[in-house]
Amino acid sequence: MLVSEAWNLYKADKQIQGYSSQTLKVYKVQMSLLIKYFGDINITDITTESIKLYLGEVAAELKASSLCHRIRFIKSLFKWAQEEKYVSINPVSTIKEPKPESRIPKFLTEEEIELLREACKTTIEKA
Repeated sequence: MLVSEAWNLYKADKQIQGYSSQTLKVYKVQMSLLIKYFGDINITDITTESIKLYLGEVAAELKASSLCHRIRFIKSLFKWAQEEKYVSINPVSTIKEPKPESRIPKFLTEEEIELLREACKTTIEKA
């Protein structure tokens, strides 16, 4: 089964499960990037090593959160393919997600808080 054929069946399955059109749109972008890299090859020809090479190439260009999203999509696709018996071995099952980058929380300064308070007009806004 070609990757594009697997995508059509995967998408139909997710639509039945009630995934939103926005989620499926994002998944379609991820799938097109996968096909752009590998070509429309047989899904059984994708190996753990080839997935690692693919992710290694894109890792330098992406934030950890974007790379995690890409990995989660690929894992979901291959888990589905294994459950549906399109692949016998899931090549992505051993791939780990990178550590998420730590974010410094943003906060308002005292001056910004005062400006915000002064801008409140109704009692609801003040609350």
